[in-house]
Amino acid sequence: MKDILEELEARRATARAGGGQRRVDAQHAKGKLTARERIELLLDEGSFEEFDMFVAHRCTDFGMEADRPAGDGVVTGWGTINGRQVYVFSQDFTVFGGSLSETHAQKICKIMDMAIQNGAPVIGLNDSGGARIQEGVASLAGYAEVFQRNIMASGVVPQISVIMGPCAGGAVYSPAMTDFIFMVKDTSYMFVTGPDVVKTVTNEIVTAEELGGASTHTRKSSVADGAFENDVEALAEIRRLFDYLPLNNREKAPVRPFFDDPARVEPSLDTLIPDNPNQPYDMKELILKVADEGDFYEIQKDYAANIITGFVRIEGRTTGVVANQPMVLAGCLDIDSSRKAARFVRFCDAFEIPILTFVDVPGFLPGTTQEYGGVIKHGAKLLFAYGEATVPKVTVITRKAYGGAYDVMASKHLRGDFNYAWPTAEIAVMGAKGAVEILYRAELGDRDRIGQRQKDYEARFANPFVAAEKGFVDEVIQPRSTRRRVARAFASLRGKKLANPWKKHDNIPL
Repeated sequence: MKDILEELEARRATARAGGGQRRVDAQHAKGKLTARERIELLLDEGSFEEFDMFVAHRCTDFGMEADRPAGDGVVTGWGTINGRQVYVFSQDFTVFGGSLSETHAQKICKIMDMAIQNGAPVIGLNDSGGARIQEGVASLAGYAEVFQRNIMASGVVPQISVIMGPCAGGAVYSPAMTDFIFMVKDTSYMFVTGPDVVKTVTNEIVTAEELGGASTHTRKSSVADGAFENDVEALAEIRRLFDYLPLNNREKAPVRPFFDDPARVEPSLDTLIPDNPNQPYDMKELILKVADEGDFYEIQKDYAANIITGFVRIEGRTTGVVANQPMVLAGCLDIDSSRKAARFVRFCDAFEIPILTFVDVPGFLPGTTQEYGGVIKHGAKLLFAYGEATVPKVTVITRKAYGGAYDVMASKHLRGDFNYAWPTAEIAVMGAKGAVEILYRAELGDRDRIGQRQKDYEARFANPFVAAEKGFVDEVIQPRSTRRRVARAFASLRGKKLANPWKKHDNIPL
């Protein structure tokens, strides 16, 4: 018996060693942690339960039968984050460069199946050279098996991908189908075809960092939701994000203790809106002052900054926030911001997270670039997402809400539950200047007369009371009391039940 136990420990030690000390040292030299070190940082201490530690590949081509390391380049299992269950896979770059084989994929598929069955999120720590060439089509089949699980898990359990090294070729499509993708600066990259192939086919000379680094995907492509300085910061932030999310689509997000009065009054908000209607202000100030303890977890901070998305807590409960940002493009909606917000709204709706919307939008960004790029269809994505959502929806219009953009931003007409406006709100088809130039075209030569017409229009329409008279705004509120009104609104909606007509699935304008 003693011999068997010793053999077990020896085998475990070999498996934990991965590709050996030399390769572990090389991983550390690049500023990267090993697969197991990452899991230790991500999960609660001592909570990790590993699966398939001794699984080895079955390839017999190209002399592969002579090298069959235990674990086959990926560590899989489950554990807890702040006491809540989560399934994890962490690719081990020290074993065959973390490349995906048939058995490597089977290990990942096993924990994804268990996650769906048991209703717990999946976090993937990606660090892989791609498909294992020696296995040919078997490794490609393995990728497709993983993709199928991503699709089945979508909207059922939260899926988070952390890119902590290379992620190229077919490997990128699994993270692309997950709910959130985060990268590590300078050590991670994602692309379908690498710099060498790009140079061969298009004659473009580009580095891996320029082609698919963290900066590229957080600022230009919107593939990634955020980037962190190193592995340690990335894993700490994933733990923080995890705390905002429910375990699955049948459970509510966790309720955390809070030490902030829901009725807290913020007199400074009364002067947030500048006297000049064209002067910007920082919408994040409002978000932070409404949130419990001023805590806000922003998603896609560096992309389409004219709209803000992220999570706050109100009375300890997770709430998704979507807000126009007047500091960037005057808060206009455009192609990028519409896509960004639509995806976030759909995530919140899938996982029963209430949505708080702050509106200051002068309209959609005009121009040929936007029209040729399909702003009509992309804007419709956000419209569709808000209209489809059945979760509690509370909207606060702080200043401008003009034209179609008023409709799109969680208006009463898209089944908004509580739609508030500040006294500074301006709800109209368009701004006074543009409206007067259309309505009184014949008087355009008379500057004084046009100026008076503009003042008359502003007095009549540049306020929230016309909309309030029609019931499109439920209440005009004092800015200082926004937190109290929003908190009470969401509290009253906790028992909300709303179902869409039966359908196999919708056909969102993609």
